[in-house]
Amino acid sequence: MKTKFFFLYILLFPVLIFSQQKIGYVVTENIMKELTEAVDAQKQLDNIASQWQEQLKKMQDDSKKKFEEYDQRKLFLSDRRRDEMEKELQDLDSKIIEFRTQKFGNKGELFTKQNDLMKPIQEKILKAIKSVADTDGYEYIFDKSSSTLLLYSNEKNDVTQKVISYLKAK
Repeated sequence: MKTKFFFLYILLFPVLIFSQQKIGYVVTENIMKELTEAVDAQKQLDNIASQWQEQLKKMQDDSKKKFEEYDQRKLFLSDRRRDEMEKELQDLDSKIIEFRTQKFGNKGELFTKQNDLMKPIQEKILKAIKSVADTDGYEYIFDKSSSTLLLYSNEKNDVTQKVISYLKAK
């Protein structure tokens, strides 16, 4: 694998030297911190998540309390009543799992709400990045805060502040 990258590097190195392409990067996290609407959206998401966490904790506490009550009394209960209580406990556990999945799962309400709130903001940021790239002649702009491999970056290529200035000017 390393040899493939080495040969690719050897082949592309002359092209990179002579083409003089302008490459920059941004730190999206910094842009999001500076953008009021992104901060507000994150606060809104945090509030929603906090409310749902409280509901989930209450459900779990209720379930734990009922289980402890059942555990203390199970030896004195009739078979029918013991079965009823066990079913109630299973139903409570199922409701907890369902609630957690519905609110916090991969396709849960929090994920959907995050997409609804953040997508327009992300599109606005991408538009600003494109505008800065076009204005300043950048061929490529990487996001330093993402998982994209960026082994080295010179501070002079950081266009984060230009993007923030562009967004604030609008």
